Amino acid sequence: MADKQTNIEKTQSDQMQTTERSRSQNVFVPPVDIYETDDEVVLLADMPGVEQKNVDITLENDVLTIEGSIESKTPEGYELVWSEYGTGDYFRSFNLSDNIDQSKVNARVTDGVLKIIFAKTEPAKPKKIKVNLE
Repeated sequence: MADKQTNIEKTQSDQMQTTERSRSQNVFVPPVDIYETDDEVVLLADMPGVEQKNVDITLENDVLTIEGSIESKTPEGYELVWSEYGTGDYFRSFNLSDNIDQSKVNARVTDGVLKIIFAKTEPAKPKKIKVNLE
């Protein structure tokens, strides 16, 4: 029995390390995977329970900000007695590089995973500049 209690306390402690502590409710930092091809960068963020209508993505001054929220629901006719699944909001921000075309960004949420696809810009090509006489 003591081992079970220790495991529960460890799980709760691990969850608290991935939450932001300055708000009145839990704010989780979603884990992400970032993939890159020659043409695009793809960001996948795990935000279980978040629906498309509850996701807010902003891009300003080369900073991408992801926010999401879930509504805690207890099934009708039941009372919550124990919960190991924390609910709250999600928040994360990233600085984007110069090779991202900020006008070509697509996002969608499927099964609690936010997928953002960024198109890359064309790399600047060297150009010879002719000097004119006056």
